[in-house]
Amino acid sequence: MKEVWPVPGDLVVPDGARGMVVFVHGSGSSRLSPRNRYVAGALNEAGLGTLLFDLLTPQEEAARENVFDIGLLTRRLLERTAWVRERPATAGLPIGYFGASTGAAAALAAAAEPGNPITAIVSRGGRPDLAAEKLEAVRAPALLIVGGRDPVVLRLNEEAQRRLNAESRLSVVPGATHLFEEPGALEIVADQASDWFTGHFSAVRR
Repeated sequence: MKEVWPVPGDLVVPDGARGMVVFVHGSGSSRLSPRNRYVAGALNEAGLGTLLFDLLTPQEEAARENVFDIGLLTRRLLERTAWVRERPATAGLPIGYFGASTGAAAALAAAAEPGNPITAIVSRGGRPDLAAEKLEAVRAPALLIVGGRDPVVLRLNEEAQRRLNAESRLSVVPGATHLFEEPGALEIVADQASDWFTGHFSAVRR
């Protein structure tokens, strides 16, 4: 089932979905990100629902400061998360976040909010440092995927992992740069994300 809603977004809920993954794109991107859509397709094939949506309107994107306003992005994500919980097709399903770049900071910050019981988080080339003050409050298991040829972001993720109190794993994809454009790199991201979400969703639904 594919559903279009008033705020630009694409919701896919496979029959018998085992959970929902809300995608949080990075700066300069949108719900049309080919990398996120590739991963979303892999998650759909694994029986997981997905929601890709635009965090900002075109007018808001024109103001560069909005792209890095993690507080604003977090509020938008929380609004979309509540929307998912209210939909008949997705109510009651465990929810995870897949965040890229600055979107990963918003995902972690939203997961740290009281009363937002997110089941699992995957970060691809994330900037968790932008949510540094929220990291210790995150309770959802977090998988941090970073390219081996992205040294600055790798260091930021190593530092962030030390601040996380929840279960976490740092996965370094050899030879990959920040956008995971190298042959096979994005496939690794999709496989690891699928395993992380399905494993933690299954644990919740037992």
